[in-house]
Amino acid sequence: MRSAIFALSILASTASAQTCGGPVGPFIEGVKAEARATGIPAQTVDAFFQGAQIDQAVINADRAQGVFQRDFISFSRALISQNRIDNGRIYGQRLDRTFDTIEARFGIPRGVLLAFWAFETDYGQVQGSFNTRNALLTLAHDCRRPELFRPQLIAAIELYRRGGMNPASTTGAWAGEIGQLQKLPREIIRQGMDGDGDGIVDLKGSSADALMTGANVLSSLGWRPNEPWLQEIVVPENLDWAQTGLNHKSSVREWAARGVRAREGALGPANLQASVLLPMGRNGPAFLAYTNFEVYFDWNKSFVYVTTAAYFATRLGGAAVYDAGNPTPALSGQQMQQLQQKLTQRGHDVGGIDGILGAMTRAAVQAEQIRLGLPADAWPTIDLLNRL
Repeated sequence: MRSAIFALSILASTASAQTCGGPVGPFIEGVKAEARATGIPAQTVDAFFQGAQIDQAVINADRAQGVFQRDFISFSRALISQNRIDNGRIYGQRLDRTFDTIEARFGIPRGVLLAFWAFETDYGQVQGSFNTRNALLTLAHDCRRPELFRPQLIAAIELYRRGGMNPASTTGAWAGEIGQLQKLPREIIRQGMDGDGDGIVDLKGSSADALMTGANVLSSLGWRPNEPWLQEIVVPENLDWAQTGLNHKSSVREWAARGVRAREGALGPANLQASVLLPMGRNGPAFLAYTNFEVYFDWNKSFVYVTTAAYFATRLGGAAVYDAGNPTPALSGQQMQQLQQKLTQRGHDVGGIDGILGAMTRAAVQAEQIRLGLPADAWPTIDLLNRL
């Protein structure tokens, strides 16, 4: 009898230790044990996984994110349509009271949330058809990012216990996000808010709930009330390009002294810290990125998505279309991967060879531009690739 109990103990320990991959059954048993250890009743845990299965379509979607390899100009032009601008104004007026409440409570302008709302679900119209439980199970089991999705799977069980989702019928995005602003279970549990006063947090059916929750998420991530986030600027030709990029900050006063000026209106308060952001190098669009811009990266890790969402928020607030300039052509996805390989060989951490020009690759590019005596604007060119 003791040997049988010992064997069962070893089996449970092995299942719990299986953090990703391997047979699905033992993996689920490990997740169940972890969920029960948090205090969720065993009956609830078992009911949550009834009928659960791996969804290959989720893996396919996770591997097919080539859209983020696009440059800022092409990406932003693809996402920002006149229809989305018009609908932003319509929904902004329709939910005027909710947005007024958000601005008064959190100091977040409506354009910021309208932009996320547009990009995530087209103002709630396209929320995704993937089974949320299966999507989270699939991504937690997959070994690419289990440290992100296993906790979200556990949180989904807790959300189910609270009546916030139905594992058999709740649907959303392929990455497990739920609702009109696409929030993961942990965010829903921690920051979910009732925006329409009906006593229920319904991020799928209630726009007010989704927007209030989104505002609460941004606030919890460190949004600084009533401060700017992104502003288009005009930069002088003799600017020290090595001081540009998100990894370099100066006060607005200092940037103004260097010849940086707002393309429209005035720069932000002189004492605020900001970075000069050149998403396509010194010959393309130019922005001043304030501290609130950093919060965007806690919403989405993609540099091009974040920059586009922040810029679209300014458009919804009345800003003009950016000056595209005449940037040097972007590298292809294959060329970008070659560049990342060369940068990695030189000791730079680019965050992976994925063909995507993210913040880490930009910092490495800028460092090599400085070393080679090139204009250090963090925009990779074929010339830089050849020199490396």
